[in-house]
Amino acid sequence: MLAVFRESPATCRNAHFAAYNLSIQMLLATILPNAEARKPRLWLSIVGSTLFLLLLAFFNLGRWLDKEDPPQKAAAIAVLSGRMPSRALEAARLYHQGYAPQVWLSYSVEPGATLEKFSVPYAGEEFYDRLLLLHQGVPDSAIHILTPPIVNTADEMRTFGQALHKESLHRIILVTSKVHTRRAAVLWKRLSAKDGEAIIRGATDDGDDPAHWWRSTGDALDVVREILGLLNAWAGLPLQPAKS
Repeated sequence: MLAVFRESPATCRNAHFAAYNLSIQMLLATILPNAEARKPRLWLSIVGSTLFLLLLAFFNLGRWLDKEDPPQKAAAIAVLSGRMPSRALEAARLYHQGYAPQVWLSYSVEPGATLEKFSVPYAGEEFYDRLLLLHQGVPDSAIHILTPPIVNTADEMRTFGQALHKESLHRIILVTSKVHTRRAAVLWKRLSAKDGEAIIRGATDDGDDPAHWWRSTGDALDVVREILGLLNAWAGLPLQPAKS
């Protein structure tokens, strides 16, 4: 007569539980990689995230460079040289909106100084900016050309700051291109913040497209120039204009 072996209920439950755990472990092993397999995936994730952030920063450079202040009333509106006629036209708009009673223009030595060597007359950008302001209804008595000659934006910051301090004024509106606003703010803070407060405004119709700066060579060159200029300003302006 054969003896029949019967497992206890507890033993059966343990066997079923062990089989269940084994199946779960096998399933997880097929889905989740082991420690060695996870290392390449981790590096791929890091590299992918880094590239994504770099691309995000790249495509947003134009927006980042556009750093305008809210308009406020000031003692004068200063037009930074370059980009005729948009900056002078913006200064005229601000003047007629009552933000300041006078407009300051800087006096640029180039390219007039170079052309003079060849006896070629050149009126100067400040001459045409003044004509634009007059055409837009700004009275001649409100337009002032500051005599210290300038070569670059840093020179303009010093000139406008000195004029502000000399006249015992406290606030000025600096009008430039949108892509140039951040560098203008950095240079004012470094060179002329002691002379007063600067409100940085970008020209409304300067033609820049900060959101899509990479689509045109002009906007792309502007962005590259501004980035290099910012690096120079942050480093303490070690690079100076070439001597003519």
